[in-house]
Amino acid sequence: MVGNPPKVSVRSLPPAPAQTGIILPQRRPTNDSTGRVFVIFIDDFHLQARDTARTRAWLKKILRSLIHDGDLFGIVATGYSSISEQLTYDRQVLESAIERVTGSGLTPREIIEGMQTSQGPAELRHRAQVAMATAYDLVRRLENVRDRRKVVVYISSGYDFDPFVEGRLEEQARRQGITDSTDERGGLLAAAERLRTDASYRDLRSQQELSATDLIGNLYDLAKAANRANATFYPIDPTGLVAGPDIDQDLKMSDWNAYTRERQNSLRTLAELTGGFAIVNTNNVDTLLKRIDDETSDYYVLGYYSNNPDPLRRTRKIEVRTSRPNVTVWARKAYSLRPDK
Repeated sequence: MVGNPPKVSVRSLPPAPAQTGIILPQRRPTNDSTGRVFVIFIDDFHLQARDTARTRAWLKKILRSLIHDGDLFGIVATGYSSISEQLTYDRQVLESAIERVTGSGLTPREIIEGMQTSQGPAELRHRAQVAMATAYDLVRRLENVRDRRKVVVYISSGYDFDPFVEGRLEEQARRQGITDSTDERGGLLAAAERLRTDASYRDLRSQQELSATDLIGNLYDLAKAANRANATFYPIDPTGLVAGPDIDQDLKMSDWNAYTRERQNSLRTLAELTGGFAIVNTNNVDTLLKRIDDETSDYYVLGYYSNNPDPLRRTRKIEVRTSRPNVTVWARKAYSLRPDK
């Protein structure tokens, strides 16, 4: 004969009295060994000031829909926002940092009218080098994090290391004062065409193009470092859907289209080389954040030993296949060993 189950009486104790002036840290989650690691990298050196409000709004969406309990996260900025928060579970740290984000990127007119050297626009090159060095150091630190899914949310408008070539040519002609027509615009165009055929200018352009390839190489080095750290890049461009230049920017449409294409492609390349995808030229960020969440939520960590011991083969191709039908594989294509010092 089975009797009725015993009744259980639960009595909760009164909460401990709060102590004035003491702020207790957030309790560390018990499942911290299985949570993900998110690093939010804000390249505010390449974010326009007018995009500050949109950037903050998108960061709040990331906090709300992408980062969950048990996820470890940090936030770093490259420019004047001066943000550098170590990995933490405290969401208030991220909320406070978001309010300090401010875009300080160069406008197209500032790039065209800025100082030009044999390496291209001087300020633009400096900012790109700072961004790459900061991101590279961040990824190197992620190598010390083991057995967790590592994601870098890369907030930037992207990179064009040799932008607005025609606009810079006209600006150089204007500064040299070589216009010779009462029609200022027509005279400027004619002077720019003469300057284009000048031997010294052609040498200058060759040097600038070569310097741009150096920065492109830095971008690829960053992707290689991310693969060594087993970190996936998901770049996000807060500019959103791009229709054309601002009405107050006197730009050639060919210059603007080339600039937009190059900077968006730089983010796509960074994502594809590390196994992620880029959110560019779109305002539909919620759906794509959900996709990032899905891709990083359920996963296996797999390792392997190469059967090629040749130390000179520093780059190894990776091919991931599955025998299951109706499955799409999205994976990194290669892995590069760390270069010798």
